[in-house]
Amino acid sequence: MFPDPIKDRVARWIAGDIALSEDPGSALKRWREIFGMSQTTLAEALHISSSVISDYEAGRRKSPGVATVRRIVEMFIKVDEKQGGQVARAFMHMFGTQLPPDIVLDIREFREPIDGKTLCKAVEGEVIINKELLDQKLFGYTIVDSYKAVIGLSADDFTRLYGLTTERALVFTGVTTGRSPMVAVKVMGITPGMVIFHGELKQVDPLGIKIAEILRVPLVISRLPSVSDLLESLRKCAA
Repeated sequence: MFPDPIKDRVARWIAGDIALSEDPGSALKRWREIFGMSQTTLAEALHISSSVISDYEAGRRKSPGVATVRRIVEMFIKVDEKQGGQVARAFMHMFGTQLPPDIVLDIREFREPIDGKTLCKAVEGEVIINKELLDQKLFGYTIVDSYKAVIGLSADDFTRLYGLTTERALVFTGVTTGRSPMVAVKVMGITPGMVIFHGELKQVDPLGIKIAEILRVPLVISRLPSVSDLLESLRKCAA
């Protein structure tokens, strides 16, 4: 399911991110959550006490060495494969052909998961529907040019917009009605943690709102004045 060359590249990349982080414990926790593993599940897979994982993440125990980090990362990937490989598939897309830079303006993972309310505030967002779902965690964001994405991206390209996890904000710029982006999200069959529209729109097309309602995804309009402001605000969230 997961070709060895890509598996090795993924493992080295994540291990490096943890080992070289200024706060390895927080980095370890972030990746564990991205892979959807509890401390107990990880500890059992590694045949150690869950308190050891807890101590690593809280900084109560000296940061694990490179060999231990590598073992932990390999377990992330192994357990993910047993559970269907959702994160693994995201990595395969991520390390494939690069997405067009004129369409995908930015794609990043947050250092720490943040909730929808925090992100909504950062983009000066107006929640259109599903405000009650803003408490869920988001692990990153992807910003795309709405028109170019709908016209120019293939089905595989759209899948790669989700980076390492679907629990992220999918941000569309240049939006006029919101109908086409939401239709594209529904057709792809992969629901992000939040959809944000930015552009010259006063209200969202009723079909777009209906799709958001069906998919149970928070739909937000950013009121920031420019795309540059949007990029800057989101990058601060990821810093």
